[in-house]
Amino acid sequence: MKRSTKVIIGVVIAAVLVCALALTYKFFGPSAKAGSKTYTLEVVDDNGKTTTYEGSTDAAYLKEVMDELAENEDFSYEGTDSDYGIMINTINGVTADYNENNAYWAIYVNGEYGQYGADTQPVSDGDEFQFVYESAE
Repeated sequence: MKRSTKVIIGVVIAAVLVCALALTYKFFGPSAKAGSKTYTLEVVDDNGKTTTYEGSTDAAYLKEVMDELAENEDFSYEGTDSDYGIMINTINGVTADYNENNAYWAIYVNGEYGQYGADTQPVSDGDEFQFVYESAE
């Protein structure tokens, strides 16, 4: 009888210690780390309305940032793959159709016209990206 009582007390003490360690880890253990690079991404639609997204990421390329935003924010995009990378057709429900009205989504990086597509545009800390609905004359 004394032996079973000691075993039960030992099990209870072990359970209390495990719970205490779990709570300590939860409150004082490592927390999720935000991405190491900050960015701002603005979308200027066909009516001139600007929507701004800010965040941090570890993404290497702009398309990866767009994918992260599409998962977590009210941001959406569609595009088609080509030999030159992804061609962005629609952002946040606004479609730019070059064949219909000479419209396209221009990419600006830190205020300058982008030299790369979204899937090859590198992301550096502090970058400011813009997708601007534009029409070719």
